[in-house]
Amino acid sequence: MTSKPAVYEFNAAIVREPARSVVNGLRADDRGNPTYDGVKAEHAAYITAMQAAGVEVTVLPALDNFPDSIFVEDPALAFPEGAILLRPGAETRVGETAEIAPTLKAMFSTVLDLPSSGFADGGDVLTTPRSVMIGLSARTDRAGAEGLVASLDRLGRKGEIVQTPEGVLHFKTDCSLLDEETMLTTERLGRSGVFDGFRQVTIPAGEEPAANALRVNGVVMVGSDYPRTIEMLDRLGYNVVPLKTTEIGKIDAGLSCMSLRWHRPAS
Repeated sequence: MTSKPAVYEFNAAIVREPARSVVNGLRADDRGNPTYDGVKAEHAAYITAMQAAGVEVTVLPALDNFPDSIFVEDPALAFPEGAILLRPGAETRVGETAEIAPTLKAMFSTVLDLPSSGFADGGDVLTTPRSVMIGLSARTDRAGAEGLVASLDRLGRKGEIVQTPEGVLHFKTDCSLLDEETMLTTERLGRSGVFDGFRQVTIPAGEEPAANALRVNGVVMVGSDYPRTIEMLDRLGYNVVPLKTTEIGKIDAGLSCMSLRWHRPAS
């Protein structure tokens, strides 16, 4: 009997090439404009790291009309059981769902639409062994979260609605799953109690953006600008792969949002 893969075990992913318009991507804090060449280089290194971790990566073409479309995790979710099309909370991103839908419908036998009311971003969704956590935020409202819980139920998964800290763009801005029992979290999210029952590893003060790390199979991808976090995770025994996120960080992004990941069942 084949054991069920862990929630961080992936063999398939979808990414999208950055458009030249990516320099106009949304941002909550003005840290200067990214350069197209810089974003493209970081994205290329990300794809290489995914492939090195054992993931087959499908690369979609750039969408100039959607500056933030490189962040494919926000308009959709992917699971072994099927995909869910979301409704992004930023008005300029709503059209991204229709752009990625044909790809998902070609890859998955089950593709669900989010119910008609509310909005939800994939950046607010964290899959854990216990549940799929959905953080309420400026980009995911209660109606969207409740609709997503219903869609997850149709896939046989349990959704759990939690609160994203005030002023934080996405739930996963402040956390990531390190293994089946351990969360990497900022102090502000950790003290909220949402991860009670998990072992918690707290980001060193001043390196809070490093919380958006990404566990893929046997490695943990971490922004290379955060040496204390990398040292801490290395000391804890994780196989850390540092990746440059300086340019994408200028448009409020991190490692998880640049791909849709799932474990494709053997045919």
